[in-house]
Amino acid sequence: MAPEEPSGLVLSTPSRVLRDRDTKELGPHLPPRLQQQPWSLLYCTARDGFSLRTLYRRAGPLSSPALLLIRDTDAQAFGAFFATAIHMSNKFYGTGETFLFSFSPELKVFRWTGRNNFFMKGDVDLLMVGGGSGRFGLWLDGDLHHGGSHPCETFNNESLSPRGDFCVQDLEVWGLA
Repeated sequence: MAPEEPSGLVLSTPSRVLRDRDTKELGPHLPPRLQQQPWSLLYCTARDGFSLRTLYRRAGPLSSPALLLIRDTDAQAFGAFFATAIHMSNKFYGTGETFLFSFSPELKVFRWTGRNNFFMKGDVDLLMVGGGSGRFGLWLDGDLHHGGSHPCETFNNESLSPRGDFCVQDLEVWGLA
């Protein structure tokens, strides 16, 4: 028997953020039950415009795990995986399966440390992922034009973007349809 090939991320259409090599590298880091599942594009700035409200409207109703992919104006790719749907909430929600990742230039994955449960929280003006001591692992403004990434207690991550604060070039949310 031939050895099994690592499980890649299966996207229904090409991504504007990730290259084929990136999807192959990221796939094995997803929970096993989600590997080899076909992911559908729920939201993308190229098609749907730059609006956090639209992101919530398109990504929230399916109650699907979500993959948030970002390419900044410096051509850096990074993002987050959520085992739960992205939606507005006045408190943090999510599970310990949540993780942040960056391709800079090789894949780095930052998993939950267990220090807090600040997985994600969002309102119309801000989406936050990870936190602690007033810093967020990843945040995006309501227009999805600007964001930032800083080391945080939830994931013990490095900054996902080389400059910390960044401007979004492309943003996608993928889910299981």
